[in-house]
Amino acid sequence: PSQHNPTTISTNELLQTEKAYVARLNLLDKVFYAKLIEEARKDTFPMDVVKNIFSNISSIHTFHSQFLLPDLEKRMGEWTATPRIGDILQKLTPFLKMYAEYVKNFDHAMDLLKQWTDRSPPFKAIILEIQRQEACGSLSLQHHMLEPVQRVPRYEMLLKDYLKKLPQDHIDQRDAEKSLEIIAMAATHSNTAIRKTENLKKLLEIYEMLGEEEDIVNPSNELIKEGHILKLAARNTSAMDRYLFLFNNMLLYCVPKFSLVGQKFTVRTRIGIEGMKVMETYNEDYPHTFQVSGKERTLELQASSEQDKESWIKAFQETIHISLQKNETFKSASKDISELGKRAPRWIRDNEVTMCMKCKEPFNAITRRRHHCRACGYVVCWKCSEYKATLEYDGNKMSKVCKDCFCILTGHIDSEEREGKKKGILEIEAGQFSGNSIMCGFLQYCEKNKPWQKVWCVIPQKEALVLYLYRAPQDVKAQSTIPLLGYQVEDSARPTDPPASFRLSQSKSVHSFAAESEDLKQRWLKVIRMAVTGEVPKSPEENHSTEITQEPSSNEHLHVVCIVY
Repeated sequence: PSQHNPTTISTNELLQTEKAYVARLNLLDKVFYAKLIEEARKDTFPMDVVKNIFSNISSIHTFHSQFLLPDLEKRMGEWTATPRIGDILQKLTPFLKMYAEYVKNFDHAMDLLKQWTDRSPPFKAIILEIQRQEACGSLSLQHHMLEPVQRVPRYEMLLKDYLKKLPQDHIDQRDAEKSLEIIAMAATHSNTAIRKTENLKKLLEIYEMLGEEEDIVNPSNELIKEGHILKLAARNTSAMDRYLFLFNNMLLYCVPKFSLVGQKFTVRTRIGIEGMKVMETYNEDYPHTFQVSGKERTLELQASSEQDKESWIKAFQETIHISLQKNETFKSASKDISELGKRAPRWIRDNEVTMCMKCKEPFNAITRRRHHCRACGYVVCWKCSEYKATLEYDGNKMSKVCKDCFCILTGHIDSEEREGKKKGILEIEAGQFSGNSIMCGFLQYCEKNKPWQKVWCVIPQKEALVLYLYRAPQDVKAQSTIPLLGYQVEDSARPTDPPASFRLSQSKSVHSFAAESEDLKQRWLKVIRMAVTGEVPKSPEENHSTEITQEPSSNEHLHVVCIVY
């Protein structure tokens, strides 16, 4: 086909980028993953760690190398007779769910990768050895792992470009538009992940600029601003070239280093944001100056212009302000702990929980009965309430308390606390989420052919694409979660289902729900329909209440909706 045809140029770009992408997938799957699995079989490090890092990369690689790329190559070979790609890209759409799984696992994969690179020398050695190979192009494993996250939005961009150049009434118009519609929907959630991964990618670049010596590659670190600046010497007002990296939690004050390949810096000082102050200064010989002072060091700096100075001061002030707000929240939480035992707590009602709020074991009538901690008011089992401590509000009498309150009130540190035991993914209190949720309330729930049961459902603000299911509103552990991304929403009534029901389906997985009323069902659907596309849902507009006005009793069938604006 003619290389000057605009649509051919677009399809050639699609083909060339697909070839490069498959080569990157091969590197991840057949080199990094294969080598690490081979070593893990010798029990050098856990095999599960390797599998959790690479997620479903083998499935993604198989699909692209054995199906999509060969189809594209064949089509480009017969372009004159069949000038279309929309039908081929439609084959991609059922496999987009693989990307949802990979993207969802990405943060966890990065954490595991960092953890085991630090922990296991053989693990680190294998990665470094592969990274030195020519196929790696001097890029780190983390860089290569970003590729699948970025690929779906790339398809969207290439398809948009192709459609712009496609003549009206072209035979491929309808198929290409349909492919774009589905791919764009999938790209929405990838774009959310890309915002995170772009930050991570930038952190990796800075890490390499700093000679891989500074431990900054952490998802909690966010780059706010960077750039050249002049530093005024304290003794002789001469100005020296320096470079600043301002993060949400620290400032790296750097000296530029001579390098034949890219920019390189040496960190001279790391200054924490906590306690930092910034102010304008005035120097007759040097205009546009300002001062940054922290616990570690004070710097007098000169910007390139008045506008540059104002930009830096604004960035510092906003970062300091956000840091102060977070510290106030932490102090507020600490204050709650300091009040423990000094005032009577609000007792959680027995019927608000179905499991011990400490060890998460389900209650039953015989072996696990409900008890209350006299310090925090939580409902706990007998095993978790066999501790005693003096409570100031009760005349310093020895009273039954839970293990956590016992540790706080007596200063005793439990062995699990000492080890810093982490919570599981389901171990998040329903009450903690319900107060900060996009939506929450009771729904009837049925999975497959199991009996219908009443569950407390929460879509939290922090995890707006996940539906948490609890047995009761104050349970400390969810019975299950449903990552909504990629699910199909079915609203049509089925004869066997209760009124106001709807279903979420993906592959062979089907979850059925029923609301108390049609109006309540529509509110849930409005939120869920956004979440399944990867778009962060907003609260339904019908209700502006943020309070639960009634607490469920054991004989009530209450449906509550929490709306947060």
